[in-house]
Amino acid sequence: MRKYFFAAFLLLIFARVAPADSQWLLEQSTLTYHVSHTLHQSEGITHAAKGKGVCQAGQCDFLIAVPVKSFDSGDSNRDLHMLQVTRGGQFPMIVVRTRLPEEAPTSSAILADLEIQFAGQTVQYKQVAFQYLVQGSDTLITGTIPLKLTDFKIDPPTLLAIPVKNEVPVRVEMKWRTEK
Repeated sequence: MRKYFFAAFLLLIFARVAPADSQWLLEQSTLTYHVSHTLHQSEGITHAAKGKGVCQAGQCDFLIAVPVKSFDSGDSNRDLHMLQVTRGGQFPMIVVRTRLPEEAPTSSAILADLEIQFAGQTVQYKQVAFQYLVQGSDTLITGTIPLKLTDFKIDPPTLLAIPVKNEVPVRVEMKWRTEK
């Protein structure tokens, strides 16, 4: 409960005092991380991301927050180990910020500069490609964040003395709705 309060608090702080030209709300999300090991592959999925975008003067600032413990791999021991390795007890939220132009893109692709706070570290990922699709009043965004464990000072965990791959791509599927 406390973690959700923190996420809501971040979203409120994100909304500026000045009136916005428009606002975006994250209505649905699926975030999936993929871990590779020589002997095993696994994924963790969450639908618990919350997000908001505020547009002013032609720029939109987006904030997405998700509790680390909300990822489910289907194996409670693996999920507990993931929480330990990522310092989820000490840093319970993953927070992503980005700024995009307010006007609709001229193609179905968006390149976004992301700032990600995770495991006590803040990392910039430049020009991450996302697909953009408008369906009625909804905007669907999909793409993959090329997350690396060592970027966040996380030592890749080992299985039988063999570490998992450093690359842990995060597949993003989000449905946003604008409020003018």
